[in-house]
Amino acid sequence: MPTVGIDIGGTKVMAGVVDADGNILEKLRAETPDKSKSPKVVEDTIVELVLDLSDRHDVHAVGIGAAGWVDADRNRVLFAPHLSWRNEPLRDRLAGRLAVPVLVDNDANSAAWAEWRFGAGRGEDNLVMITLGTGIGGAILEDGQVKRGKYGVAGEFGHMQVVPGGHRCPCGNRGCWEQYSSGNALVREARELAAADSPVAYGIIEHVKGNIGDISGPMITELAREGDAMCIELLQDIGQWLGVGIANLAAALDPSCFVIGGGVSAADDLLIGPARDAFKRHLTGRGYRPEARVVRAQLGPEAGMVGAADLARLVARRFRRAKRRRVERYERYEKFAEARRSPSESL
Repeated sequence: MPTVGIDIGGTKVMAGVVDADGNILEKLRAETPDKSKSPKVVEDTIVELVLDLSDRHDVHAVGIGAAGWVDADRNRVLFAPHLSWRNEPLRDRLAGRLAVPVLVDNDANSAAWAEWRFGAGRGEDNLVMITLGTGIGGAILEDGQVKRGKYGVAGEFGHMQVVPGGHRCPCGNRGCWEQYSSGNALVREARELAAADSPVAYGIIEHVKGNIGDISGPMITELAREGDAMCIELLQDIGQWLGVGIANLAAALDPSCFVIGGGVSAADDLLIGPARDAFKRHLTGRGYRPEARVVRAQLGPEAGMVGAADLARLVARRFRRAKRRRVERYERYEKFAEARRSPSESL
């Protein structure tokens, strides 16, 4: 029963047909329409991608992983920082246009589900996923269920305060975790050193030919792999802050495994190694408690798409079971009605 997963971010909309084993049968990608445009423009893009895939695949359901807050009923996108969705009934709108069951969830929840089903979190009963991208997203899985909280917005770990009075965050607060351990934090630190003409930044300044605005996260990771001392140090700093945050989460949630995903996780041991060290150093009760594993996600940037498709498959199964029960009830009624008619007809 193939289903379509959609991963909606600030720059791209990725759609793929996924089978029951998590294999991607076909994938399409489109640019995310400008956030100043109406929500319908983004919905149109989603519908076009799904209809394109439906021409070649028998699609039974569609799952949407949205970068934003999704309500507990998984219908409305309450707020999406990169899109003009504010209390948007996305599920109902798309279901009406696509004529198949539609599920909407947060993109980090979708990615965590995929890693639990098919990736680095297989076999774990209690899992926390951290997604490091522009900011920090997160998700909690316990006993095979995504924990969404009373209002659907659990897992927004990036906005835990780790430095009172620290860097200003776009959310309006100061000192949020994502201001110290994210792609934005990594690039900000590199650009500040380059703008100050620091001697340690000469390598990256030369690499961008003095155009400091061209410095990006993937570039920093690439230069770190090539041995640039400043870039290695910046990733270590990001990793240490990551370790501090997951130690705090361990104190609150006590999971068996932390899965680190998102674009910044491509730095692998340059990031994960310092994170593990800081986690052990800051873990409360260290030395007297079991330590959660800290591992890199396995499914890469397609995790959200795969997870959304797999969650939609569960909805499609429930829909088909409900439809089958309605048919069975109708058939029983018809048999009963036929039995009632038969004696009178014989007279």
